[in-house]
Amino acid sequence: MAADRTSYDVTDTLVGLAATLRAAGVDAGPSRVHAAVSALATLDATSRTDVYWAGRLTLCSRPDDLDRYDRVFTAYFAPTASSRGLVRPEPPRLHVVPAVLLDGDSADAVTEDESGGDELRVAASRTELLRQKDFAELGDAERAELARLLAALRLRPDSRRSRRTTPGRRGVPDRPRTLRRWVQAGGEPMPPAFRERHERSRRLVLLVDVSGSMSAYADALLRFAHAASRRDRGPQTEVFTIGTRLTRVTRELSHRDPETALRSVAAAVPDWSGGTRLGVLVKSFLDAWGQRGLARGAVVVLLSDGWERGDVTLLGEQMARLRRLAHRVVWANPRAGRPGFEPVAAGMAAALPHVDSFVSGHSLAALEELAHVVAGGRQMEVRTSA
Repeated sequence: MAADRTSYDVTDTLVGLAATLRAAGVDAGPSRVHAAVSALATLDATSRTDVYWAGRLTLCSRPDDLDRYDRVFTAYFAPTASSRGLVRPEPPRLHVVPAVLLDGDSADAVTEDESGGDELRVAASRTELLRQKDFAELGDAERAELARLLAALRLRPDSRRSRRTTPGRRGVPDRPRTLRRWVQAGGEPMPPAFRERHERSRRLVLLVDVSGSMSAYADALLRFAHAASRRDRGPQTEVFTIGTRLTRVTRELSHRDPETALRSVAAAVPDWSGGTRLGVLVKSFLDAWGQRGLARGAVVVLLSDGWERGDVTLLGEQMARLRRLAHRVVWANPRAGRPGFEPVAAGMAAALPHVDSFVSGHSLAALEELAHVVAGGRQMEVRTSA
């Protein structure tokens, strides 16, 4: 533990920061991570200011990314109460860029005090350990840090091409508009008009298991669901809890404050830490909601350990039915992150043939991977024993 306070792996820290940024909706791919590592190699890796600007100038590609970067950076490095909060500096004048970044008021927002290097190393090491730690093993202080990091996430579900076309710069020729242009120009040839399809986000549906076997993970998974509900655009994210009953909690999770949202969910869900009837509840979801449209073409994610107390044959039948309706079915099992895990539970074995992606959901890093899979990214291998 003493080593954690004096040093930290810069590359691993930036890779972890980029993974959190991707889960928050920033396209921080491998090439940008490499650029960030190269930039920080010429700077002071123990300086909060240098780390902040190295990441901000390399990992962000759009104006929308800047607010997300500030939010994730603040949560990722978990500043102490004595540290000053991060704000996005005003754009500096070109002829005084170095002076403004190093000595101006804007730079003060990210400047550490004399012990800032030690604080940064401790924060980076602590966050990297937290990202890999099983939710069931977290203490109260670690859960508070986890809550900050999960609040910074934003999910971008997989997209689809819309059926309708609108005027655009490319696509298929729009003959009526082209002819009107020519007529308005008095017969003079004009550039052709086009119509194109646009990308639209798919609906995201989350089924969160709150039964007794999932009690150690329910809080973190519901915070993940709250982050997924805060979408900038596109169809609304739908969230249901499953245990002995099916409860729709989309409205309760609409509160911007995570704590308020979770208190509302706790008041609305009557079957906390009870049994599990996955087959019956998946059927109830499909009968009441999925068949009517919520599951059609959607990305459906089940967050459960797959322990079924009912008829596993019914679960297999309903998962096959769900697979026919949904665009993709993803199952996140927190127990998949444990060494030697094998999906041999009867419920899990019945469901797996009808699942497109099977991932773990036991840690922050696992939930970041889940966000990547939900966005249409390639699934990482879940290791099991031979």
